[in-house]
Amino acid sequence: MPNINQLVSTVVSCHWLYKNRHLDDLVILDASVKKDKSDPSVYIPNSRYFDIKGKFSDTTDEFPNAFPSIDQFQSEARKLGINNNSIIVVYDDKGIYWSPRVWWLFKCYGFDNIAVLDGGLPEWQRLDFQTVSDLSINTWQIGDFTAHFQSDKIRFFHHILDIARDKHCTILDARSTERFQGIVPEPRAGLRSGTIPNSSNLPYTELLDGYCLKSTEELRTIFDTFELQDKALTFSCGSGITACILALAAEILNYENLSVYDGSWTEFGTLTYE
Repeated sequence: MPNINQLVSTVVSCHWLYKNRHLDDLVILDASVKKDKSDPSVYIPNSRYFDIKGKFSDTTDEFPNAFPSIDQFQSEARKLGINNNSIIVVYDDKGIYWSPRVWWLFKCYGFDNIAVLDGGLPEWQRLDFQTVSDLSINTWQIGDFTAHFQSDKIRFFHHILDIARDKHCTILDARSTERFQGIVPEPRAGLRSGTIPNSSNLPYTELLDGYCLKSTEELRTIFDTFELQDKALTFSCGSGITACILALAAEILNYENLSVYDGSWTEFGTLTYE
């Protein structure tokens, strides 16, 4: 059997997942967040549900999708049957939206053998691969996953002003241009419009071609419009979700020194004033 570290890249295609769906160590995670619980659910076979907003967020925090503690993350990952030698593929029902957050959380806790499914469930369905109406029944054993916190990959409020003043750092904001420029209000009630000082705007939608990521060449052209040479990159958005899409693309392009601002504009805009 090939070395597991060679099986999963940053992103894998639906064809890859279909071909490798019977691998012994494969764990398929569904990271979808549904606003309407009454909607009929469709899943890729053998999916296990990764609850971003509940089990894998600090729900005691005042801001949404807050970074979970190492104990919480390790415990919940083990409950999903994840082992240190697992091969993880994560997807969501929007294409590429929630799944990069899961990918980044695992990276933050020292686990690299995880990939985002390019195009997610919509692409899987477009290719007419089998779907099921129920998630996998919990028949797996508790995993042995061990979390190792990588502090350089996540940024919090106390880091951001220093980063914003550092000429060796760049902050890229994944929100829409209209939100970044304050043309439209923020979706979170009561949250002021604005931007982190010295940040630049790269809407995550510019990285997508339909439900899938654009080609590596196209992504390179987009990132090349910014002066990023030899700079540490920090990604922000509204609440730490779509910033991870930018991080995903940057890793594909082999940028180094990448981090995500966990609280993003929701936190920064609340805790600072114009």
